[in-house]
Amino acid sequence: MFELLFLGTSASAPSVHRNLPALLVKHEDRRFLIDCGEGTQRQILKSGAGFKGLNKILITHGHLDHILGLAGLTATLMRWEDTDGIEIYGGKDAMVRINDLIYSVVVRGNKMPSPIHLRTLSQGVLFDEEKFTVTAIPVIHRGTDSYGFIFEEKGKRPFLPEKAAELAIPPGPWRRDLANGNQVILPDGREIIPDQVLGDFKPGSKLAVIGDTGETDSLISYVRDADALVIEATYLDEEADMAASFSHLTARQSALLALQANVKHLYLTHISRRHREKEILAEAQAVFPNTTVARDLAEFTVKKVQAME
Repeated sequence: MFELLFLGTSASAPSVHRNLPALLVKHEDRRFLIDCGEGTQRQILKSGAGFKGLNKILITHGHLDHILGLAGLTATLMRWEDTDGIEIYGGKDAMVRINDLIYSVVVRGNKMPSPIHLRTLSQGVLFDEEKFTVTAIPVIHRGTDSYGFIFEEKGKRPFLPEKAAELAIPPGPWRRDLANGNQVILPDGREIIPDQVLGDFKPGSKLAVIGDTGETDSLISYVRDADALVIEATYLDEEADMAASFSHLTARQSALLALQANVKHLYLTHISRRHREKEILAEAQAVFPNTTVARDLAEFTVKKVQAME
């Protein structure tokens, strides 16, 4: 299960109700900040999420509305938070701008209490944790070195307590070890193998987060069967030519991607001040009903949607 906290959902410039792009993704005690528009650290405070453990920042691309908040946020983390260091991940083009922003504006030759690591992204698995992976995928957006991110829980075979009860397996380390796939010897000398108490394999939840992009064909295979897709909806269909010229999507195009890729829920963000939320929502839901237009500080849970028998 992943948790989403939308810290900023506006496109290009802030509005009265929307801050610049930033999304917090949580899995148990792990937290990842995706993009860091101007004002992000204040949004973190307003949300109550706090800064603890927020040391991995993933940048979709180097346009200023997605990175300008890094200066203030890193300064705050370095000066006021107990951290072993900050890791910022982005494409090589983004890293050039971020390097200038961090080291020319924030650090300026001063000794920092904790290190700042700038990590250049490449396509492939970025983090391989015990319970989930994060994979960087290529995204096409106006000549930038852009990336999206796929968060995917590792599947497992569920422990079946009724089977354990039938076998008279006592509570304690034996059940824990069996749930972890290990054979055990019970106090009475019986050997029990995991197959005796585990159910069928169940895949974990899948979350796809895409930043700005001007096309969707290359994304279908990456986001296929995602339980949730977060993607932009900067324009309406009547402005499709303008959207194409600036390498952005309309709400309808994002909805078509969700439909074609068998996505379970679509979350639209990067909303222009030019449009009302209900216009974006109506256009997308006409194609893909299970759509939400995200608002600042909105929280959602992404769980695996099991297929109907």
